[in-house]
Amino acid sequence: MAKLRIGVIYGGRSGEHEVSLMSAQSVLGALDRSRYEVTEIGITPEGQWVAGGDVMQTLTTRNRKSPRAAMLAEPGPARIWEIKSNNGDEELHLRLCREVDVIFPVLHGTFGEDGTLQGLLEMAEVPYVGAGVLASSVAMDKALFKQLMRAHGLPMLEYILCTRGEIAHDLDAVLRRAEAAVPYPVFTKPANLGSSVGITRCANRSDLVEGLAEAARYDRRVLIERGIDAREIEVSVLGNEHPQASIPGEVIPSREFYSYESKYVDGTSQLLIPAPIPEEKTSAVQRMAVEAYRAIDGAGLSRADFLLDRKTGDLYINELNTMPGFTTISMYPKLWEQTGLAYPALLDRLIELALERHADRTTSERSFRKN
Repeated sequence: MAKLRIGVIYGGRSGEHEVSLMSAQSVLGALDRSRYEVTEIGITPEGQWVAGGDVMQTLTTRNRKSPRAAMLAEPGPARIWEIKSNNGDEELHLRLCREVDVIFPVLHGTFGEDGTLQGLLEMAEVPYVGAGVLASSVAMDKALFKQLMRAHGLPMLEYILCTRGEIAHDLDAVLRRAEAAVPYPVFTKPANLGSSVGITRCANRSDLVEGLAEAARYDRRVLIERGIDAREIEVSVLGNEHPQASIPGEVIPSREFYSYESKYVDGTSQLLIPAPIPEEKTSAVQRMAVEAYRAIDGAGLSRADFLLDRKTGDLYINELNTMPGFTTISMYPKLWEQTGLAYPALLDRLIELALERHADRTTSERSFRKN
């Protein structure tokens, strides 16, 4: 039987570029080469696509050894094209590099996890792993996600939303509005990013000014959210029409909160699997994780993150990640492993779900004819 051709896209024009490289190394190492023919497709921090040669080395060293590449948006076979120019000629020429059956986007953050790449793949009618345009964009924007969770009656912490323009031109008004709405400590966050990039814990006004500036580096929309003394509980979700939740895990950060450094740099944060919480809390986070997943019309996978107040025992949904980390220390695959689904089998299931969802999409009519 012919091998299924998988195109793994990684890197990306995002503050989470380096995280994507780490995730992709794990995915590429675990895909069963007896079942799959794998094509690597890289996206540089500047947004240029590359394929062929050593793509990982090209992205890691920034020394381009892989040719420029592209994928066209028109429906048809999923083709990866090599871009060539003759003797510096301004005219570009396309040469077929590889055809693929399924795209596996191992991209985190903007221009990969936010619905933009998914839009290209939808236009090209290519099967792909993970959430669609709507779910990706809603889950990526923390403010929009919170509004949707509120509409579904799921508990969350108080917050306000401001813009980069407001921070730059009327900072005092932003500070007054924030302090009237949420008590210190607060967290400032870019609305559209993950992996704790750009997040700051602010204990006072001076911290808040710095935190707003840091978050505004990464997005024009910035959240200011109430901070609590909380335990961080995470649940993995898998499926399309009938999603399932894994056992929950707990993160014990090595720093003040689960920062980028504690996730990917020092590697000293602990992951407790299963989370040492009462059975009723386990049931609650699993139920809410699936509810949130269905609310955004999730597909394939996501990781649901919760905050458990140490003082009151109240549980709050924090966010959904539609393409969570896949590194060797990432919670998403670890939770499924402890639930009974090993890493390679998890990748197989995600590819099956991508094909299943694509088959369902193709049943929709794309034109209207009057009788």
